Amino acid sequence: MAVYLMMTTLTDKGRETVKENPERIQEVNKEVEGMGIKILSQYAVLGAYDFVNILEAPSNEAIAKVAIELGSRGTLQTMTMPALSLTDFIDGLKQK
Repeated sequence: MAVYLMMTTLTDKGRETVKENPERIQEVNKEVEGMGIKILSQYAVLGAYDFVNILEAPSNEAIAKVAIELGSRGTLQTMTMPALSLTDFIDGLKQK
């Protein structure tokens, strides 16, 4: 399975939801896992994004579906990037 970084930013509606019900984050995690995505790590961060999520998914299509589903709720915006392990990256550079 492929690894992806999904950075999320809460909207005003999302900040209100998290303030009123912080456990909602874990509820959403269960929904994401129900869509076949494994959450490897998750961090609340300061700066341009509110959360950084390291996810494992079977395909680009599967991760895109999650991003669309979450974004369509109006509580967050996502930026998702595929990630390569350093070993895979170095091995790819060595191939001729």
